[in-house]
Amino acid sequence: MLRQLKSAAHGRWVERAPHRLWLLGRADALFSFFEAGCRNPLGGYFELDEAGRPMAPGADGGLPPSRNLHITTRLVHAFGIASLMGRPGAATVVDQGMDFLWNGHRDATNGGYHWGVGYGTLTDPTKQAYGHAHVLLAGATAKAAGHPDADRLIADVTDILVSRFWEPVPGAVAEEFTADWQPIGDYRGQNSNMHLTESLMAAFEVTDDTEYLRKAESIAELIVDRFASRNGWRLPEHFDGKWNLTLDYVGNPMFKPYGSTPGHWLEWARLLLQLWELGGRKLGWLPDAAQNLFRLAVGEGWDSERGGFYYTVGWDGKPSVPDRFWWPCCEGIGAAHFLASITGDPFYEDWYRRIWDFTTDHLIDRATGAFIPQLDAQNRPATNPFYGRPDIYHSVQACLIPLLPTSGSLVQGLMTEGIRI
Repeated sequence: MLRQLKSAAHGRWVERAPHRLWLLGRADALFSFFEAGCRNPLGGYFELDEAGRPMAPGADGGLPPSRNLHITTRLVHAFGIASLMGRPGAATVVDQGMDFLWNGHRDATNGGYHWGVGYGTLTDPTKQAYGHAHVLLAGATAKAAGHPDADRLIADVTDILVSRFWEPVPGAVAEEFTADWQPIGDYRGQNSNMHLTESLMAAFEVTDDTEYLRKAESIAELIVDRFASRNGWRLPEHFDGKWNLTLDYVGNPMFKPYGSTPGHWLEWARLLLQLWELGGRKLGWLPDAAQNLFRLAVGEGWDSERGGFYYTVGWDGKPSVPDRFWWPCCEGIGAAHFLASITGDPFYEDWYRRIWDFTTDHLIDRATGAFIPQLDAQNRPATNPFYGRPDIYHSVQACLIPLLPTSGSLVQGLMTEGIRI
């Protein structure tokens, strides 16, 4: 309570020029780290180690060398943001990724975008909703930054999302297919649909096509208003092909772990408020849902003794994977900013500060400015499933979202308002 009263008495950090300059400094360090080593002369981008060098073969748990779709798209998105900010050289990084999306990941025969592209072979030829959502995000940000190939990318991936992934009855997307579009398994996931919600809103902002917004609202209503609200706001992650809950599901530890992921509760909290604003504040359930998700995340997902968010909790609310990853803190920062700005409640300012304190103390590598991706339960650096320094997407957004209005996305804010100190 004392921290909350102190926060309220002295105003918000984002209202102070030194804090805003500090945020810009953190973003600059991230851009500098990634732009120095990410461009692969054979196309696309390298994944980077702790020092910012290309990851050595086998250093990421023994996986074959690969350029994966979420890495390519997120770096296009991040450096599209940098280009909008006026960062020299950013457009060249965007060009590299846009070219590889079209000529490397895109399947010119069957349509869609392969997840993993190796060197002379495909490391993972599957077509995944998660990856295609990020292709749309990359295209939208590239369009905002004025890239000449953005429109064709948006048109192409939109057609694929609608014709191959979208399921009208639930109002959400299927999960994954083979290279020639045969369904893989009987799984539906909230994670891919959550990221598609973000991407659909981004596409709406740069095209004014309300169909994107309608689909974003449909997904939010299914995942959050239908399922999360009826599960005590402990967000279900996994479903079968008929959208029945599969609470005992265990999949890929990075993308589909057992239980529920508090970081996703935080991510949805911000996205719901963004959706509320973009839709003219007509869906009254969105702000309340955002607050419920945030409050449960900091109540159940935050380690009150050591700090940081547990990666997953079980359906009893107790930690399942107690490791702390960098990205839930990043999402918590963005959500706390949105909620503090919209509600004026000092509770959210207190959490904005608390999460940044933990992030600065434990997750920012002081030598490079990049974020350490994974800590164990004692807040010591750890690996598996994350290695090196994963992509810039979550971390740079945490630094920049608080500098812009809550009336839309980060990209929309840069297009319309710009950053003011």
